[in-house]
Amino acid sequence: MQHQLVRARAAARIASRLQRADKDRALQAMGEHIQLAADAILTANAHDLERAHTSGEPAHRLDRLRLDDSRIHAMVEGLHQVMALADPVGELIAAWNQPNGLRMEQIRVPFGVIGVIYEARPNVTVDTAGLTVKTGNAVVLRGGKEAFETNQALTAALRRGLEQADLPPDLVIMLTDTDRRSVDALIRARTFVDLVIPRGGASLIQHVVEHATVPIIETGIGNCHVYVDAQAKLEMALEILINSKTQRPSVCNAAETLLVHTAVADAFLPHAAQRLAAHGVELRLDERSLSIVQRNMPDTVWANGLFPLFTSVTAEDYATEFLAPILAVKVVASRDEAIEHIGRYGTGHSEAIVTEDGQAAHDFLTQVDAAVVYHNAATRFTDGFEFGFGAEIGISTQKLHARGPMGLRELTSYKYIVRGTGQIRS
Repeated sequence: MQHQLVRARAAARIASRLQRADKDRALQAMGEHIQLAADAILTANAHDLERAHTSGEPAHRLDRLRLDDSRIHAMVEGLHQVMALADPVGELIAAWNQPNGLRMEQIRVPFGVIGVIYEARPNVTVDTAGLTVKTGNAVVLRGGKEAFETNQALTAALRRGLEQADLPPDLVIMLTDTDRRSVDALIRARTFVDLVIPRGGASLIQHVVEHATVPIIETGIGNCHVYVDAQAKLEMALEILINSKTQRPSVCNAAETLLVHTAVADAFLPHAAQRLAAHGVELRLDERSLSIVQRNMPDTVWANGLFPLFTSVTAEDYATEFLAPILAVKVVASRDEAIEHIGRYGTGHSEAIVTEDGQAAHDFLTQVDAAVVYHNAATRFTDGFEFGFGAEIGISTQKLHARGPMGLRELTSYKYIVRGTGQIRS
């Protein structure tokens, strides 16, 4: 690994001097080679999926691992969107003159070498490579064993694109050792690596947080909530809830808990439960919501055998990121109780309120402590592509340096340039 990190450092020095046209040419070539290698990538992915299925990987991890033509197209489209964005490197953040005549300038610069550790999400390979090339960084990728063949095929295509653009292929390096020891070596390589970003489950992220000596940006898990307020438009709330939970349950911005104000619980919950049950979502309900559902659910639902989808909730359920078609439900007496519940169980990722009450929306948006808070919109928009960043390297749930979807600017640091005319300090 040390030899690979030395190569990445050398490539990063070259990348720091590149102009936007050089980077965009490389991104274009990287996308072309992903398309040219699509059949090989899908074949590799099929092998990974077969092994993952045989080893008993849960459905949400299989979904994250699976590629098809549309997902490959989305990867390439992400590279094209990054091309269209302004290059942040060299951007003048601030400038001023001191009384002694010194000219102070603060400008954006690349980090250098970024290590990214992730699990069964091969799209991260392409998204990360595109963002780091655009920002003049080199990246060392350590993917999970579940996506080993897929990541190798993707990386080979990306490196061929870099070579075609006359840039060092070592701007993108994939580690081939998937043992946990390779994670430990990468997160302690302070001489060679400037920043590490872990993406994955709670155990991986916690391990990196506890053992890294390289600076890290923590991308946390997403225990996200949708709160339906007393003044919500219930039809809107239902569509927001369905989209937040069922559009793709296996991702970190999917809703895991529904909070409903008591004033609208009787009107809202039976319809919501019926729609969610039709999507195969298991509801784990508190005592009040379970009673409402049992009293008001149409007989046809029970006749269709959906009753087993409704069970009693536990405190552990409220603290769980299910990443599956499971939703915890609670009836609350006020928006303050909803905010308190989110403060206790939320992970600082994405939280939504549905309401027509301006004061309620203001209170929620200002008091809920999360990277992204929504008013009358689904939590599923917490995504670099949806934010107009082209792609993302992760969703940061910490507060230092970066928070929320991490795009180009979040992959830069800054330095000060001071211009003088011979000044010395007395």
